[in-house]
Amino acid sequence: MRRNTRRRKRRSPSSLFGVFMAELPIAAIERLIRKSGAARVSPQAAAALRDVLEEEANRIAAKAAKLAKHAGRKTVTEEDIRLAD
Repeated sequence: MRRNTRRRKRRSPSSLFGVFMAELPIAAIERLIRKSGAARVSPQAAAALRDVLEEEANRIAAKAAKLAKHAGRKTVTEEDIRLAD
C-alpha cells in the first residue's frame, strides 16, 4: 500500500502564518550604527534602520531583476545591482 507521496511546499520562515519577519538581523544593524559613531543604539532606532534598508534593498533587487530579464537572463549579476541603484 502506497502512502501519500505528495510533497508539501515548504514555506520560508519569513512568511509563516502570513506574518513577514525581517531578513536583516538587528545585531548587525546595531553594529552598523555604532561603527558610524553612536555610543548607544535604541532597539527602535535599529528596527527603523532595518526597515529602511530592507525597503531599499527590495527596490534595488526588483529593478535588478527587471534589468536581467530585459537582457534575456535569469541570473541577476553584480552589474544589474549597480545599474539598479
